[in-house]
Amino acid sequence: MRIGLAGAGRIGTAHAETLRALPGVAEVVVADADPRRAREAAGRLGLRAADDVGALFAAGLDALVVAAPTDAHAGLVVRAVEAGTPVFVEKPVAPDLPGTIEVLEAVRGAGVPVQVGFQRRFDPGHVAARDAVRSGRLGWVHTVRSCTLDPVPPPDAYIPGSGGLFRDCSVHDFDAVRFVTGRDVTEVTATGANRGSAAFAEAGDVDTGAATLTLDDGTLALVSATRYNAAGYDVRLEVLGSEGGVVAGLDDGTPLSPAAGGIRPAGPAHTGFLERFAGAYAAELAAFADMVAGGTASPCPPEESLEALYIAEACEVSRRERRTVTIEEVRR
Repeated sequence: MRIGLAGAGRIGTAHAETLRALPGVAEVVVADADPRRAREAAGRLGLRAADDVGALFAAGLDALVVAAPTDAHAGLVVRAVEAGTPVFVEKPVAPDLPGTIEVLEAVRGAGVPVQVGFQRRFDPGHVAARDAVRSGRLGWVHTVRSCTLDPVPPPDAYIPGSGGLFRDCSVHDFDAVRFVTGRDVTEVTATGANRGSAAFAEAGDVDTGAATLTLDDGTLALVSATRYNAAGYDVRLEVLGSEGGVVAGLDDGTPLSPAAGGIRPAGPAHTGFLERFAGAYAAELAAFADMVAGGTASPCPPEESLEALYIAEACEVSRRERRTVTIEEVRR
């Protein structure tokens, strides 16, 4: 099959390396808003470059992978679906809630599969945690704890357009909580703080956040995030039940040290998301290629992305207004 790749930045280049090695992929065609960057990436990897997005869509694609900047996602997804081309898109589907709903309305009923890039659904630890919940061996689940701790903050220029900590960062945790537990979130209570760069406060954002989610069966999920965790990139998810507990992401790269005695991770600490989730990124693209080849259902359709975004929106309202917010309130 011939797969188009829109976006030749850091994650786009990583996806290109994965795509070119997948069985059944005969050609990868790369395009970018900067044609020179597309040509350079294609040249390094032995791929074909397209001059622009129009040329990319004219290349006879069997599928499209979208790794372009966020504000281009919605238009590319809709264009692909209208062309009958299955599409994989990095989160978010669109920069905001109304835009996401518009894309879903365009996609709904088209019969063209769309897969959203929530890579934690393909991380072995998260999959094993989900299996443990489903098997019943943990008993009834009472608490889930999930964290995303970045080692360094993004550039100041990125912050105003990021959507905020809950939409940009914790949305992965929100999706992971739903994926692992198989439950929906009914309400949230969230807060945030700023002790780092003034750019976060100036943009109306926070550099550290925490949220308590109430799930529809009464389970409580605790989600925390920060832009300042110099020890390393730390993503973990714990599931605690009446009969036992499991943790995903506790390995030799976990940037934690025991306060007194105990076992230290062998290290080195995880440096970032591309390194921590390298296997998961490869697995989700392999699943996408299988979906395209076999005509199977999307393993992460855009409706799942919308549900995670509703949670993020509710957390942002809760943080700003200092109150508990129901998901139904945000839905309306």
